[in-house]
Amino acid sequence: MKFIAAGSPRVVSRAIEEFARGQGHVTAIVVPWESEGTTLRMAVTAVKSDGWAIEHTNLGTIRLADAGQDRTDVAIAAELPDHPEPQTLAAVFDRFVRQIQSRFHVESLES
Repeated sequence: MKFIAAGSPRVVSRAIEEFARGQGHVTAIVVPWESEGTTLRMAVTAVKSDGWAIEHTNLGTIRLADAGQDRTDVAIAAELPDHPEPQTLAAVFDRFVRQIQSRFHVESLES
């Protein structure tokens, strides 16, 4: 999925991180070693906690690239791992992606 969001990549990444934190079952964090220049990459993971144990399962990535004029090109891709519950994880990621798009989308891009 691709779309344009208002704000710089850094502003958009912070807003996505906050939104994910508020959801409680998904995290989205900037991965500095995979980011470069005006492009940030974020990892999206499902979070499952049981007491002190917290399990993070990779769901996909978000690429945020500066599109100029205080706008960001957002590209989201699923990267679901081999997991006992692939359909559940896919549903969690799809729901999160739809929420991100509806919250931050200002202009569509061709896929």
